[in-house]
Formats: sequence, C-alpha cells, structure tokens
Amino acid sequence: MDRRQFLRTVGASALAVSTAAVVGSRPATAHPGPFEPLGRIDIDGAKEAVVSADGETVFVAATSGYAVVDISAPDRPELLAERRDPLSDREDGPFRGLYDAKLDGDTLLVVGPANPIPGAPAGVLVVDVSDPANPDEIAFHETGFPIHNCFAADGRAYLTANDGDRNPLVVLDIDSGDELGRWSVVDVDDRWADVPPSMRSVHDVWVHDRVAHVALWDAGTWLVDLSDPASPSVLGAVSPGDSEELAALTPRGRNRERRTPPGNHHYVATDDAGDLLGVGVESWAIEVDRDDGTTELVGGPSGVELWDVTDPANPERRSTIEPPASPDPTLGGVWTTAHNFDFRDDRLYTSWYRGGVKRHDVSDPTDPVELAWWRDPERASFWTAQYAYPFADEGVFVASSRGVDDASPALYTFPDHAGDQRDPPTLGAEPTTEPLVNTPTPTPSPSGNETAAPASETESSTSATDAPGFGLGVGAAALGVAGWLVRRHERRD
Repeated sequence: MDRRQFLRTVGASALAVSTAAVVGSRPATAHPGPFEPLGRIDIDGAKEAVVSADGETVFVAATSGYAVVDISAPDRPELLAERRDPLSDREDGPFRGLYDAKLDGDTLLVVGPANPIPGAPAGVLVVDVSDPANPDEIAFHETGFPIHNCFAADGRAYLTANDGDRNPLVVLDIDSGDELGRWSVVDVDDRWADVPPSMRSVHDVWVHDRVAHVALWDAGTWLVDLSDPASPSVLGAVSPGDSEELAALTPRGRNRERRTPPGNHHYVATDDAGDLLGVGVESWAIEVDRDDGTTELVGGPSGVELWDVTDPANPERRSTIEPPASPDPTLGGVWTTAHNFDFRDDRLYTSWYRGGVKRHDVSDPTDPVELAWWRDPERASFWTAQYAYPFADEGVFVASSRGVDDASPALYTFPDHAGDQRDPPTLGAEPTTEPLVNTPTPTPSPSGNETAAPASETESSTSATDAPGFGLGVGAAALGVAGWLVRRHERRD
C-alpha cells in the first residue's frame, strides 16, 4: 500500500462510537476498525525521532549513531541509511550516547552525549540530509558539556548545557559553530545558584518565533526571548518553583523532590500558533517508611499539562492529561509517565513509555478528548510520538520505542485517526496504591512542625545529570559532570 492508497483507505472509512474511556478524558468518536500500528522497523538504540517537512522521512537518534527511515509507504517503513559510530577516526571517538536529533530544513543535528562519557567527544554533529539516503556529515562543533537535548531553527542550535554549575541554554550558529549567546536561570536571580544543579537541570527546549521554552526540572519552565541571543530577556515562567525552599531541602528532601511531583518539567512543546504550551512532567513514586513500621508510596507518574501562554507573563493552566496507571510506579517498576510529544492542528500525540502512545483532540484545551490509545508493555517503551503527514486530511504519526527487555527498539507508524485497540493488554498486576499520591500523610516530628524524613530514602550524586530524566547511573554515576569537564579540559591542554 503506497501513501495515496493508504490515505484513500482511511479517508473513506466511516466513524463509529468508541467505548474507550480514560481518566480525565471524554469518550471519543472512533474509527470502526481496530486501532493498531501500520508498520514497524527495528532500530538498535532508538531514542528520539524527528520527521521531515514532507512527512515521508524519519530521522532517529540511535545511541551509537543515527538512522534514516522512509515511511512514504507507512505499512512498509524502509531503512534508507544508518550511520553507526560517527567520528570514529578521532582519537577520542566515536561520538556516542546520542539520544536527540533535530531538523532545520535539510540540516540534521545529532547531539550528545546525553550523559557524561569520560574521554568521549561532546558536541553537535551537523549532517546535510538533502539526499536522505546519503547523509553527508559536514561539521562537528565540539562543546565543553554533554548535550541531552536540543532544538534547531533558523540556522541556530539551542543546546542543553548541563555543566554542573549554571546549567545554561547555549545558542550556536549552525554553520560556524560560534556561540551566539547563553541563558541561565541563575542570571535571573542568583539565589538559584544555591539550589543544587540536579534540581534545576536544563532538560529540554522548544523554540517558537525565537522564544525559547526551557524545561528546568524542579525550577519549572521559563519563556525566554532570544531574538538577540547575546541579550536574552525573560518573558514569563510556568510553575517556576521557589528557589529558597528548594535550596533549604535536606539531601533526602532533594532526592524526593527530584523524583516525585510536582515539578519535574521534562519536555515542552507549543502548538502551531505558539499560544498553547504542553509541559510533560516525568516522575515516579518513592517508597517511604513510616513511624508505625509500615511503608507508603509517595508520588507516581505524571502527565502533560496544557497551558495558555498567549500572555507569557501570565500563563494559565487549562488542563492536565493524566498518565496511565502503573502497577509499580517506582523508578525500578513499570514506567507510564509522560515523555516526548507533538502538537499538530488541534491534535496532541503523546508517548508514555510502557503506557503506550495516545492521540488527543485539544481544540478545547480545557477539555482534551482521547481519540486513540495503543500499548504493548511487554515489547514497547515509547520515547516520542510525532506527526508525520502535515498536509493530509488523515495521515500518519510515528513513535519510537526503546524496547523492553529482549524486545528490540523500533520505529512504529500509526494511522492518524480515532480508534480502539483490540484486546488491549494490561500494564501488569493491578496497582496496590493510587497512581498519583503526591505527598505522604504528614507524620509530625517531635517538634510538631516538620514531617520526619523517611529513613529509606537515600541521597545520590548531585551532579547536574543525575536526575531521573537523564538516566540514573548512566555516565554521571561513573564520573560527575564537573570532573568530566575538568578531565576534558586537561586532555585538550
């Protein structure tokens, strides 16, 4: 089935009433057939996926390289090119730990490492993909920091620069590699310098009309005008947190705060107009001991918040799309928390790790309607969902999966219509606790003024990338960001 045949097929189908329901969403009108993937292709190490302007080519960051996939026949995705171990000819190569890629026209940026890797190069690989089957690596702009995520637009690269200190957003000229400017929340108020860097990591960034929407974990999301990157200007902030309260937390309190809601701003994106901002919150539950010898779970998976940012100085929260419930919402359990997503034409495409992928109508952001939900928790742990065909009445969206256990990482294609999954699998045993318990029942301390710190909570490394969104124990556990930067500097000298 080619693209035209596919579009005719789905466009001619009548709609029927769905019986599906989800917490926080209304029942949706569904396609009469089962909702299921159109196609799938294995890609080792698959992480983020980004789609070309014509919607027919997908570029996938693949940990040890990147892949290019043709989805013009969505039921038969085809690998056009695969580049593994780039920069292997360098003394410190290859370039690895590659979790993110972004497009600016025919220019692909592949960035890394997502977490510090001692002795490995860090920076931006610039690839000409005007011929997608023959990507041409034209430049590498080395940086003094690992890069977990980036954005590309108008000849600029916007980079998350978690340096273990100020954790800035750095703007580069894609052609020359010259730094055009940088911005840090510490520049706004130096009291943020007293907050451990791991609690204000610059995790991701979305740019619309040169306004950067910067996700800063427990420091919230900041809207920064970067029309002149050398002179950034803050326009507003969404749930920015209280720097003094965060700075005053005990080590155990920091550990809890970094993993449980509220906070944990992980991913952000706007709709086409830039007026509706989605904030993906990534969180888990922590088991804590109580004075009576019992334990309880604090926290749980979080969802996607929808904010009206028409007036950036006064953002207004419209609604929250709740996550699927997890049978084990701890960090070592079944992840169903929000991950990366995409807006297109009043539709929102979301990924929830083993909780699957969803499609919502957000034309009324105060009342999002779930249109489709597909999951396969034994095989798929979804990293992102992205719209593919921007000019079709009904088309395709794609989702990348990092795989589960022995199940291979892959790129999936899905039909862009409402529908129900046939015989959807459960996510595991029934939850033994409410999926969202944001705070424990207070246990008074002897003074009666504070909650006693649970004895089972322990503090881990405070390096900038030792926050859950960066992959606990990956890179930073072996070597903190600060030490990694010092050693890179010494090696170059």
